[in-house]
Amino acid sequence: MSQTFGKTRWKRFAVVMVPTLAATAAVGVSIAQGALAASFALSGASFKVEAGTLHGNGFSQYGTVDTVVSTKDGSKAPMPVAVSGFNSATITNLCQSVDVPMPWGDYTLRILAGDAGTPVQASKLYIDMTDLKADTATFNNINIGVAGGAISKGPVDSTSASQQGFAGSFGQEADSADLTNVKQTAWATSAGTFALANMHLNLSSGSNPCF
Repeated sequence: MSQTFGKTRWKRFAVVMVPTLAATAAVGVSIAQGALAASFALSGASFKVEAGTLHGNGFSQYGTVDTVVSTKDGSKAPMPVAVSGFNSATITNLCQSVDVPMPWGDYTLRILAGDAGTPVQASKLYIDMTDLKADTATFNNINIGVAGGAISKGPVDSTSASQQGFAGSFGQEADSADLTNVKQTAWATSAGTFALANMHLNLSSGSNPCF
């Protein structure tokens, strides 16, 4: 997972509403050899992720708590999230957007990719989210409430000791997952590789979210 967020054990899978921190969103993007490397992460603000289709192999999902750091005053607050992980994923019509408050007005950063016949490809993909909607969601060979908390079919965040094992915690896993018309509110996204075909990054004034 992105190192922007601290992790602590969350023993029950329950996403709850907590106050968000008023902050200016900071977005770091690194592009090399046609790939958006490592992570797309925000501090202190959520962002929107939309996809036409998402096919993932090796699916896992579990609950944890991110520590969100305000870029305004450095204060910290817990953010319970649901983490969805994929060993590999193919995504079409990807849109990511985040509101960027400025002293002279609000802006929206949007990243579009995978909309010209070549899908986005990702490996070891993790999404920390608080809301997910899809027209359809199909899971193949799914296990829910994984016995002993051991996830074997999909990835688990190995960068944090609190994420390893999950004994006594809720989890689910599947050989693969297929979702259509996906809409997510996320707090962090990280990947081993994130190859964006036909990428377009745009920063425009006003509010122009993906959905």
